[in-house]
Amino acid sequence: MHRCIIFLVSLVASGGAAADIAAFVNVNVIPMSEERIIEQQTVIVSDGIIGIIGDVDEVPVPEAARVIDGTDRFLIPGLAEMHAHVPPVGSGELERDFALFVANGVTTVRGMLGHPSHLELRTALLDGETLGPRLITSGPSLNGRSVSGAADGARQVREQHAAGYDFIKIHPGLDDDEFAAIAAAANELGMPFAGHVPVAVGLESALESGMASIDHLDGYMAALMPPRYDASGGYGGLFDVLLAGDVDADRIPELAAATAAAGTWTVPTETLVEQLINEVPASELVSRVEMRYVPADTINRWIQAKEEQRLERGFSDEIARRAIRIRRVLIRELHDAGAGILLGSDAPQVFNVPGFSLHRELELMVAAGLTPFEALRAGTANVARFLGLRTGIIETGREADLVVLDSNPLVDISSTRRVHGVMVRGNWYPAAEIEALLERFRLDDRD
Repeated sequence: MHRCIIFLVSLVASGGAAADIAAFVNVNVIPMSEERIIEQQTVIVSDGIIGIIGDVDEVPVPEAARVIDGTDRFLIPGLAEMHAHVPPVGSGELERDFALFVANGVTTVRGMLGHPSHLELRTALLDGETLGPRLITSGPSLNGRSVSGAADGARQVREQHAAGYDFIKIHPGLDDDEFAAIAAAANELGMPFAGHVPVAVGLESALESGMASIDHLDGYMAALMPPRYDASGGYGGLFDVLLAGDVDADRIPELAAATAAAGTWTVPTETLVEQLINEVPASELVSRVEMRYVPADTINRWIQAKEEQRLERGFSDEIARRAIRIRRVLIRELHDAGAGILLGSDAPQVFNVPGFSLHRELELMVAAGLTPFEALRAGTANVARFLGLRTGIIETGREADLVVLDSNPLVDISSTRRVHGVMVRGNWYPAAEIEALLERFRLDDRD
C-alpha cells in the first residue's frame, strides 16, 4: 500500500482509540429525523453501531464502556461534504485534507475528481486502517477533452462501473450526443452521474436525463435567460454569474418545481461562488484562521483567481450582488419546492479549506433562507437518503458517525464550528486529540 496510507495509519494508532463500547452520557441529542432536542440522554455505541438511547437516569452505562461526558453539549450526526476534490493517494495533501475533515466533524466525503487510487483508499477507510471520512468515489471526469464521441463516452461509463466507482462525474464540454450516450449507459447500469450541466445540453435536458445531482447550481442561470438567449454562443463567466443582469427571476419557482419533479438533487457550493465574486477583499479571506493549514503558493493562486474573476469583461459589483441574490433565492425555492439539497463546498478549491469551508456553507444556506435545522439536514439526513447510508440520523441501528458540539446549532448555525469531539465509525477523537491533529498540519504560527 502507498506510503500516504501508511502515514495515515500512524495517525489512527496515535489517537482516536476505539473502545468496543462507548457511552455519551447526559448529552442533548439532535436526532435529525425531526426538528427536536432530546435532553439529557445516554447513547450507547457498540462496535460502531448506535445501540441504546434513553434518559440518563434510566440507561445504565456498561462497565467496559468509554464514557464521554455530554453535559450541556449537543450530539449530532457527522456532517458530509458532498462535493470535494480528493487528492490521489501518495500526494502530500491527502493526509492533511482528511485530518482537517475529521477535525471539523466531517465524516463522509463525496470525491468529485476521481482517481484509481481512491478505490483502494475507500476500502482502507471503511476497514478503519486509515484516518479519514467515509469516501464516496467518482471516476475520472467525463468532459469535452476526455470523451471523443458518444460511443467512447458510453464505453468509459461501463469501464468505471466495472472498476467499482460509486458515481460518474460530468464536467463541461460534452456535446448533446455524448451526454445522452453517457446518461443512457449510466441509467442502464444503475450508476448515478452528477456534476456540471454542459452548455450544449442545458438544464432541461439534464433534468430529463436522470442526473442524480447538479452541483454549483450549474445551468440554472442560463435557464433563466429570456427565450431569445442562446446559451451555446455566449460566455457567462463562472457558473454564468455574468448573466445575472438579464435573467428572468420570476421563472425561478418554475425551475425549482421542475427539479423536484425530476428527482434531481442540488449541491449549491455557495461558498465557492460567493467568495470568488463578492466584494470581500482577498486579504480578508486569507486572514482566516484556517489558512494556517494552506501553503503560501496555494494561497497566492487563490488570490490570483479572485482577482482574475473580478477583472472579467462584463463583471461589476452590482452584477455580482445580483448573482448572489438570485442564487440564494434559487436555494430557498428549490427547498420549498421539495427538491433535495445536499451540503457541499468544493473543498479544497479557492479559499475553501477542507472541513472549515463546510461550516461557512451551512451559514450561507441559512443566509439564503433555510432554518439551521434545514441546513443541517442537507449535510446529514438528506445525504443518508441520497446515498443510501445508515448514517445521518441518530437512532438505534445506525452507524456511529457522530459529532459533539459545545453549543446548540439549532439556535446558531455557527455552533457547528465548536467541535468538542468526533466519532468516526465508532472511533472517538476528543477535543485534545483533534487539537493535536490540527497542530500536526499547521504551517505557520498565526494566532
